[in-house]
Amino acid sequence: MPCYFNGENLPITTQKLLENEALFTDEMTFEYIFVDDGSKDNTLAELLKFQKKYPEKVKVIKLASNVGSFNAILAGMNHSTGDCNVMLAADLQDPPELIPKMLEHWKKGFKLVIANRQDREESFGQKLFSNTYHYLIKKFALQNVPSGGFDLVLFDRQLCQEVVKINEKNTNVLYLFTWLGYDYVNIPYTRRKREIGKSRWTLKKKIKMFIDSFVSFSFFPIRTISLIGISLGLIAFLYGILVIIEKFTGNIPIEGWTSTMLVLLMVSSFQMIGLGIIGEYVWRTLDASRNRPNFIVDHIFDETNTKPS
Repeated sequence: MPCYFNGENLPITTQKLLENEALFTDEMTFEYIFVDDGSKDNTLAELLKFQKKYPEKVKVIKLASNVGSFNAILAGMNHSTGDCNVMLAADLQDPPELIPKMLEHWKKGFKLVIANRQDREESFGQKLFSNTYHYLIKKFALQNVPSGGFDLVLFDRQLCQEVVKINEKNTNVLYLFTWLGYDYVNIPYTRRKREIGKSRWTLKKKIKMFIDSFVSFSFFPIRTISLIGISLGLIAFLYGILVIIEKFTGNIPIEGWTSTMLVLLMVSSFQMIGLGIIGEYVWRTLDASRNRPNFIVDHIFDETNTKPS
């Protein structure tokens, strides 16, 4: 469970998790891993309160700085010991009561179970952005992802190890699970409206996620540049032939600069956009070649270590 400025809703979230244990039919051991992603409010203090009450099953990982929810999820996966893992948001917009139902499918042999957002209790603008983003991802990047996207996902220990081993940078960790190619079960649900606290999922972060997802899982932007370049080249070639014909027939009127400037501006803007898209791929290649860690763990609070270093 990645946590970023969740101090207000954590007391309710943790209580809900404890109550949710009664919904499981089989006896099992629970392990709760909370990752404080560089929060500047009382998130860590609330997590430590919960950890001190249940030190045998609660682990709190404090990261050195804010690295984003996907890297925080990866940090938690690195320290998971369970046979079966669940990624859950800390704001309770995704219902934890779905987890027992998801677990039943895991017992039947499915290594990946996805709770798919069929609808969202959010504004029209948020729905529009989300639906457009997931439509484009499904259309041009990962055809096997469920429509509407997902945040609540249950996955087997094997998948956890595979994603940790990949250790990819600037990516969408959740989509890596579907990229692995395993068959999965899809459980639709309606994502709830956030009742407590303010979301830190800003427009800037959404745009970065959009770019990361496309660059990580699709060559469509690069292919689009090539196709547009070929099309513009063909148009320029045909226009050149037309100009030559008109020159020899004497039908060329007095030259004007309006059409010339329009063409130059259009082609130049396309070149800059194309360079920008290529730059996104090149930057991510450079970032991966540096081999810097996705996150730095400042301290781990568990039953053997409850005091900060």
